[in-house]
Amino acid sequence: MEAALWHAPHQLEIVKAEIPKLTASDQVLIKVTYCGVCGTDHHLAEGDFLGKFPLIPGHEIVGVVSEIGADVTHLKVGDRVVIDPTILECGRCFFCLRGQQIMCQNFDGLGVTLPGGFAEYVVSRARKVFKINNLSDVEATLIEPAACAVHGVDKLQAPVGAEALVIGAGPTGLILAQLLKLNGATKVVVAANKGIKTQVARDIGAGDVVIELDRENPGPQWKQIKEDYPFGFDVVVEATGSEEVATDAINYVRRGGTLMIYGVYASSALVHWAPSKIFSDEIRIIGSFAQTACFPRAIAYLDSGKVNVKGIVTDVFPISEFQKALDKMNSKTAVKVAVKATQD
Repeated sequence: MEAALWHAPHQLEIVKAEIPKLTASDQVLIKVTYCGVCGTDHHLAEGDFLGKFPLIPGHEIVGVVSEIGADVTHLKVGDRVVIDPTILECGRCFFCLRGQQIMCQNFDGLGVTLPGGFAEYVVSRARKVFKINNLSDVEATLIEPAACAVHGVDKLQAPVGAEALVIGAGPTGLILAQLLKLNGATKVVVAANKGIKTQVARDIGAGDVVIELDRENPGPQWKQIKEDYPFGFDVVVEATGSEEVATDAINYVRRGGTLMIYGVYASSALVHWAPSKIFSDEIRIIGSFAQTACFPRAIAYLDSGKVNVKGIVTDVFPISEFQKALDKMNSKTAVKVAVKATQD
């Protein structure tokens, strides 16, 4: 099979690899149709994340069941499916024993520490594989980002009637904004650099208000936000992965509000916040990392159409052009990029 292989950070090769075999009775073999390209993949390429090399990346996996293990009963060959790539339940580490599986010390993940979906086939545990019905395969690449967004909304615990600011209009930001609207927020403002992302945000109704920031001089737009929302927002979600934006985001949090750090940042990134502001305004600062047990809710939201993902995937490349897919994602001229693993 054809696959994208990182021998090490920055060392990419398109290779011919053996089709993986089932090694346990609870596994399934998936013929990959599409796999989404995520900002995490860029960080893996830079050596900034948790990757174990050599690595076939890709964790937003959609495909068709090709083979099932002897103990698998809820799936059959030919089912259209998505894969939850996270393996966070070792059941024996300090955090798992405290019921905090998301903090598992023995984290594994398809496309991060285990072979992933930028290949024609991938093996997964059957309990991490879920059927899809109404979504196209391309749209279904948004289910894994949606599951992470569901976890983010769980963490926020925003009060009913909250006003929220989502900074950034990448795929997960667009989905998270919609989830906030569906879960009690009276107003959701999306602020992002002017371009294709803000256009898609408007097209799918991601926010009640979409504010386009000038990429070179966003100061006037941020000033206008201050004037329009003088008391700030109950919830501010920083979804850009920019340390500069993360540092400034706290200035838009309402007294008693919550700032959620939601982007993926370089490991060297730092922020500078005044502790006196956090103290006197009683600001809650939280993070949201990955997800566990959120796939069924994410599928329900997307498959039902309550969360609109049409048009978020703007570009598709074959595996042989995986580097071009990465470059396109980093070019600021795409919203979501996907790789087509199975050629017609």
